[in-house]
Amino acid sequence: MPAPAVFWFRRDLRLLDHPALSAAVEEGRGRVVPLFVVDPRLTAPAGPTRVDFLRRSLDSLNTDLGGTLTVRSGSPVTVIPEVAREAGARAVVATRDYGPYGRERDLAVRDALAAHSIELRLVDSPYLVAPGTVVGEAGRPLKVFTAFRRRWENELSEETSELPANIDWVSLPSEGTSSLLSGASTKRPWYFGDLPTPVAPSPPLAGETHARQLLVDFARRVDTYDEIRNLPGRDETSRLSPYVKVGAIHPRRVLAACSGSSTGAAVLRSELGWREFYADVLWHQPQSVRDDLQPGLRHLAVDRDDAAADRFSYWARGETGFPLVDAGMRQLALEGWMHNRVRMVAASFLVKHLHLDWRWGARWFMWNLVDGDVASNQHGWQWAAGTGTDAAPFHRIFNPTRQAERFDPDGEYIRRYVTELRDVTAPACWAPSGGTGLLAAPGYATAMIDLDTERREALARFAAARGAS
Repeated sequence: MPAPAVFWFRRDLRLLDHPALSAAVEEGRGRVVPLFVVDPRLTAPAGPTRVDFLRRSLDSLNTDLGGTLTVRSGSPVTVIPEVAREAGARAVVATRDYGPYGRERDLAVRDALAAHSIELRLVDSPYLVAPGTVVGEAGRPLKVFTAFRRRWENELSEETSELPANIDWVSLPSEGTSSLLSGASTKRPWYFGDLPTPVAPSPPLAGETHARQLLVDFARRVDTYDEIRNLPGRDETSRLSPYVKVGAIHPRRVLAACSGSSTGAAVLRSELGWREFYADVLWHQPQSVRDDLQPGLRHLAVDRDDAAADRFSYWARGETGFPLVDAGMRQLALEGWMHNRVRMVAASFLVKHLHLDWRWGARWFMWNLVDGDVASNQHGWQWAAGTGTDAAPFHRIFNPTRQAERFDPDGEYIRRYVTELRDVTAPACWAPSGGTGLLAAPGYATAMIDLDTERREALARFAAARGAS
């Protein structure tokens, strides 16, 4: 009987359209040990909602594998060689990881396996085009999205693949997905204070089957995506981001299902491009996980004292008194997800009206979002803060009341999540509580700031930062 290959699942929790898994089947001549490693470096800084979605995604994958998924916890540098030797495998196969930690980890695992004459094969990627592939003149990284997108689109392929039939999944003793719970959600930064972070009560369903059905449903209406994607009350976005994040579906499938000449399909392709652009930026500049990419704004004054942490808490709980911001933060707590337009408004409010560090908001999002992707999240926050590549100008400051008026014209989104305003009709529900246009709703927070005052303060800090640079 041939020695099996070990397939190390990471951000690719599916069986269909999986070139790396197909390579493992070929390597093991049809015999494969499906393995997932609970890595404390990744679980400790993740909140319970993120961990729970991963656990449910793994449970769904295990069902699809007939209960043969092996789950072990610990450092992959130790666990991977142990499992490979236990299985008698000569090779471990995985999808290539392009994140800063993933690249470092894979080099260490490769060396640990090589000490036992076992090969680590890395195949494919979680992206349509691998980060580092799209470059400008003289091989330089591209810093502006529009230039990146033009070259990126020339590299796209809609080709998909299927697994061979008759795979012998080899099962080894497993700790089960409950091992995710031990050691997870332990790295809470101080400014989280006593904020409650339970598992979101209404998170998305998990698993490849559900992801594929969502894609079928979305493909039927992609032609209108450009018209309605910014209207949070309509709830007409794809909702596929959590599944792309964990790899329950590959963006190749999304691109293939939603190809076409309509404006909606073109906008979707552009949105996929933003995800790939941010991954490319992180590949070239891994320090951007924490550091500002715009040198001119590294001197921007932000508040980090106890009073700042109090303001952060009001924002995180959705109790700012600004209905659109509060609706978004409450959707995040309820579902582990937030509409993208509202993410931008909430981020702008934290950085430019509350004068807090974008890293604080990015950490809260990564703690709670089931689709929390480090490249998209960190660079999306830098875009909102005006400190990143291709960033919005700092003086572009979203007014949450005007944003509600424009993108939630009937107040449907606000009233869905801010229960205190369910009986208040638009335009009253757009306005900050306690301000003109809205009688104070019972139990709803009074606006914590004056928008115009804090806008002027933000611009003054911006001018001082530019002068200091």
